[in-house]
Amino acid sequence: MATTPPPELFILGITHQGKTFRPSDWAERLAGVMSQFRPGGPQPGSHLGYSPWCVPTSFGKTKCVIVHRDLRDYEVMAWDFCINFAKDNDLQVSETRPVISPD
Repeated sequence: MATTPPPELFILGITHQGKTFRPSDWAERLAGVMSQFRPGGPQPGSHLGYSPWCVPTSFGKTKCVIVHRDLRDYEVMAWDFCINFAKDNDLQVSETRPVISPD
């Protein structure tokens, strides 16, 4: 029986070696690049807000980007860009909401 993948992927600002990823605004930058990919396509002024499919946030002191799987269905190259960003920068990726201890 096939399982349904979770609707969201979490890219954490922590490398696999446990180091905090820099620059400190990386999540906002990544989400800003993805702002044009949104339901209904880009609209005038849509670059002024984040796409609901790629949202920066934080868990405790850890920056994170939540990437919704609808982005993959809308534009696979944008999805691949986010995934490859995480891989290229050795960032941790989770299919479940992270539980970060407050340090």
